[in-house]
Amino acid sequence: MGSLPEWCPAILSGGYPAKQTGGDGTSQWCGSGAMSALPKHPGLPLQTTDWQPETVQLLDESHLVAFSEFPRRRVEFASSIAMFLQRQRDTEVCNLYGQYITDLESFCAQLERCLPGPQLLRRIDGSSGIVSLLRNRAATAVRTPSKFRYYIWHDADVLLRANRTLFGRLVDAIIGVGAEAEYASDDLLLLHRSIFVGSSLLDLYAEDPAGQFSIWAPDADGEPFWSVVTGVEKPQVVRYNIDALWS
Repeated sequence: MGSLPEWCPAILSGGYPAKQTGGDGTSQWCGSGAMSALPKHPGLPLQTTDWQPETVQLLDESHLVAFSEFPRRRVEFASSIAMFLQRQRDTEVCNLYGQYITDLESFCAQLERCLPGPQLLRRIDGSSGIVSLLRNRAATAVRTPSKFRYYIWHDADVLLRANRTLFGRLVDAIIGVGAEAEYASDDLLLLHRSIFVGSSLLDLYAEDPAGQFSIWAPDADGEPFWSVVTGVEKPQVVRYNIDALWS
């Protein structure tokens, strides 16, 4: 196993949900300190079959960082949650396949294939950039505007490994546009939520106090744009241990 980047904390702590069942048969998702031991048989089927509604409830107020060291579990989690969301009314699901996202060009190529809109230039800000397309709301004569849009970034850790700075800027744009639509827009509400799926490297990044799961990226003058526009102090992100579904 190669060494972790120097920005990674030395110890992986808790702080992400794990399902616990009480004596009365009710279940709840618990936070800090809820890390569970990894099962010895990653190929076993899911122990929980009705987890999707409870997981989606976490997206009511936050974005999700979902991680596991088992690739098959990540695939099953992401595909299952995507299918569940696609069955909901007034909902768009944008799947970003991170296996093929290694730079700005490849991210834009994925984004423009799941979001209809004007030409997307290969830049984050400015006219016809990524932020502009994320703000775009498609509507046709035969379909009313959607009320919910979910971004599922499969294998998000691929870009994190390749270019940490770019990954942070894209996370900042996706979550920032969501906060803007929710708290600072006069248009009909379109709720944006993101699910970042990958290895535990994503969780380590979420622990980094300078990473964009923890703070808004500062502008050139040092003042975070999204904080000024939305009044939201920091990104709202929940860390989610996928392996808890097999325990």
